[in-house]
Amino acid sequence: MTTSKAIILAGGNGTRLYPATRAVSKQLMPVYDKPMIYYPISTMMLAGIRDILIVSTPRDLPLFRNLLGDGSQWGLNFSYIEQTAPRGLAEAFILGQPFIGGSNVAMILGDNLYHGQGLQPLLRAAAAKETGATVFAYHVANPERYGVVAYDAQGIPIDVVEKPKVPPSHWAVTGLYFYDNDVINIAHTLTPSARGELEIADINRAYLRDKKLEIVPLGRGFAWLDTGTHESLADATDFVRLVEQRQDIKIGCPEEIAFNQGLIDAERVLKIAAESGQTPYAAYLKRLVEGN
Repeated sequence: MTTSKAIILAGGNGTRLYPATRAVSKQLMPVYDKPMIYYPISTMMLAGIRDILIVSTPRDLPLFRNLLGDGSQWGLNFSYIEQTAPRGLAEAFILGQPFIGGSNVAMILGDNLYHGQGLQPLLRAAAAKETGATVFAYHVANPERYGVVAYDAQGIPIDVVEKPKVPPSHWAVTGLYFYDNDVINIAHTLTPSARGELEIADINRAYLRDKKLEIVPLGRGFAWLDTGTHESLADATDFVRLVEQRQDIKIGCPEEIAFNQGLIDAERVLKIAAESGQTPYAAYLKRLVEGN
């Protein structure tokens, strides 16, 4: 069974963004002209996924419900579940087991932004795989902040090392993962790490051990931004603003993707535009329908 469901992680306390996140989830903060969570939602839509589980804190989950509703405005189906404490990314597969059922599942971090020509075919290929797992690697200047891929002399991945003091490469594993249904059983077998969390790197390592992990490099022409610090949030805002103003396109626009995929019709797009007031975003949605 190919991937038909996705999990977006929008929990955590966002302490690196204090005081901005003392009252609101960082995934609800704007990245230029949209709430941050629009970007991972759009990535999952590009992968062809319509059933999405939002995982967040008891404090923030009602805010996400208020913003996103049931997803029908974009032809999607949203579900919601609380993560009462940050016990690791991999816990999402345990919490989300009833939602996942017998499906394969993708997971994306709610503060990650992806953009690039040719991204959609890569996402679709990962989502279409019936067995195994796919993750994406990105060449970074500061790999010690991430899970890092270790390669052998032939360039074959042999390990994924979480936040190493001496990184084995500059290829970081990004916050986007595609797994077959075995991920649920693997998550149940994990033991907490030294920091008391169920680590996603341990899941990736389990697939790698069984030779079932494909690591796809995102090379030149792709942008991967995470927005967990004030600096990186400002960088992401600047990137989106520059591309959108220069090219007159939108990055992370669920209405556009839904319209192009036939999930919603022109009438729905115009309704959302009308509800968006006298804004450039509303004007863009109107142009989508008018074909300008």
